Amino acid sequence: MLGSNGEPVSIMNKNIKIYFGIPAVIIMAGILFSCVNDMDAIERVTYDEKAPDEVTQDLRMIYTDSGYAQVRIRAALAETVKTPKHITRLKDGLRVDFFDDTGGVSSTLTAIYGEVNYNTGLMMVRDSVVLYNYEKQQYLETEELFYNQTDSTIYTNKYCVVKKKGKGITGSGMGITTKQSFRSYKITKPEGEVD
Repeated sequence: MLGSNGEPVSIMNKNIKIYFGIPAVIIMAGILFSCVNDMDAIERVTYDEKAPDEVTQDLRMIYTDSGYAQVRIRAALAETVKTPKHITRLKDGLRVDFFDDTGGVSSTLTAIYGEVNYNTGLMMVRDSVVLYNYEKQQYLETEELFYNQTDSTIYTNKYCVVKKKGKGITGSGMGITTKQSFRSYKITKPEGEVD
């Protein structure tokens, strides 16, 4: 067989080119179609039902009412779970600032751990809990507190101590109820003498 330039061409060379071309096309097609991931298989391997839906480091959140800041929450780590209950866990330290009508911070709540339950409107904090009123310079120390966002009530059934700067302990006992400003309070079962 002669080529276009008049020289003999081997039929074997053309067949080799054809035989090498077909496997290359098949291999490339196999590579392209084998890269599809089965999402169900991936979820079975990587899904953890206890894992949070959202994780936020250095959380900063402000709740407002009619354009005015009411509550500011800061936490080192926040983990939100949406089912079965919509809860945000605040870990490694948190600070909650409560604002007054003039826009100033009237009181601050600090703790190591907290949970915000969006279904009930309750926030629970525990471990090294301190509530401080700036105007009266008084502290509330306890193991655990609850904050009801609906009516701004803060309460606990645990043992608590109220201290005033320069005066020492001004109240102690089991359980306390106050508002977020912490201007006044009521100890449920007081103990000892109160100044």
